[in-house]
Amino acid sequence: MIRLEKRPNPSVFWSRATPLMAVALTMVAGGLMFAALGKNPFEALRAIFWEPLFGEFAFYFRGQLLVKAGPLILIAIGLSLGFRAGIWNIGAEGQYIIGAICGAAVGLAVFPTESRWIFPVMVVAGALGGWVWAMIPAILKTRFNTNEILVSLMLVYVAETVLAMASTGFLKNPEGMGFPGSRNFSGYPAAQNANLVEALGLHWGGVTAMFAVVAAYVLLQRHMLGFQIKLSGQAPRAARFAGVAPERLVWLCMGVAGALAGMAGLFEVTGPAGQISIDFNVGYGFTAIIVAFLGRLNPLGILLAGLLMALTYVGGDLAAQNLGMPAAAIKAFQGMLLFFLLACEVLTNFRIRWMRGVRE
Repeated sequence: MIRLEKRPNPSVFWSRATPLMAVALTMVAGGLMFAALGKNPFEALRAIFWEPLFGEFAFYFRGQLLVKAGPLILIAIGLSLGFRAGIWNIGAEGQYIIGAICGAAVGLAVFPTESRWIFPVMVVAGALGGWVWAMIPAILKTRFNTNEILVSLMLVYVAETVLAMASTGFLKNPEGMGFPGSRNFSGYPAAQNANLVEALGLHWGGVTAMFAVVAAYVLLQRHMLGFQIKLSGQAPRAARFAGVAPERLVWLCMGVAGALAGMAGLFEVTGPAGQISIDFNVGYGFTAIIVAFLGRLNPLGILLAGLLMALTYVGGDLAAQNLGMPAAAIKAFQGMLLFFLLACEVLTNFRIRWMRGVRE
């Protein structure tokens, strides 16, 4: 029989090996899934992981990696601070949507004014929108002891309803001939998130994501607040004795996560997406949870995990085009990564014991 035995201390080896093992198992399970769909698993995995980096059109696809990785890294950095502190914000998708709506609304309100201050103000509005949306579960948790997981998750569906209302109502393009959706920001230079380095596909979202990685690393490694965040997650009672205020930590972590998610939404709607539409949200808020845990809640790890997850997006689109792969199969493939990551995480705190059955 098999028994899980609690380790005296978490295994350093398995803590570091878990992400690599999860990726390997995902590739094996994904290959079996692709084979069951009637596709060559080796060709599918090659299209996802090899072609975007070393294929014939790799130069173009490498630029797309930064476009996809930017919002994932930015959102995941914010979520990781809360997860480290034991604050489970699962509603980043809603904060991402509301941030995009608030930022876009500011830009569209002054259309067609041309000023260099419009885009920075839109970024601030997007951050405030995400922050306000994240503070709803934060305040409910600290004042009424509600579960932040459920509240933040339910607010995602509210945000999607607001998105539909914006697309068909208060942000609808008056010159759109009745079609849902806002004006396209590609035709509004003052409010457009244009590429800073065209060859790399690098825009302000990618730059902000890199800055967030550095800032989070310095915070966690060099600042007292970072120590309090880690202590609160590892030993809540010790944190209280050390003078850490749990309520303030909830407000801080939820607020930072919401603001970063809102900025990610603003950068996306003024850049790659181009407009507010009913299907604007693409699941970045949920995928960022996988990125945060795959990166071990470490800023540098999140940077690498974000690039890897972006590779599955770009490679998945390539596999869908060249091999006729269903889009749902690519999403399932990404979901497998979180499943195996959580499964392998067990080995960090538990060891497997093989025991012989005892005859009575």
